[in-house]
Amino acid sequence: MVRDAYAYRQMAVESVEWNGRVEIHPVSGQAYATDLPVQCSRRMSDTSVYPLGTIFLVNAKLTDRMGGPQYLYVWHGDEVKVLSDSEAEVFLGAYRRVRL
Repeated sequence: MVRDAYAYRQMAVESVEWNGRVEIHPVSGQAYATDLPVQCSRRMSDTSVYPLGTIFLVNAKLTDRMGGPQYLYVWHGDEVKVLSDSEAEVFLGAYRRVRL
């Protein structure tokens, strides 16, 4: 099965402690709620490799499994880029709405 590249969009996600576990969730200021779970490579939530609070730039799509709860899916074979604080600020700046 061929992966539909148009269903994916770039977004910033971060590792956070959630209910006593390290999970990956969207960074605030984007189209998705920060409590929406992200299914991705387990390596991204490994604190021996990436410290808690690391921000990643990934390609993700919104999905659900057979009518279940929605989540963001990141294909495990995609490159994962770690964003510095300044890079994350520039990336998120493109999504902030300008208030009049």
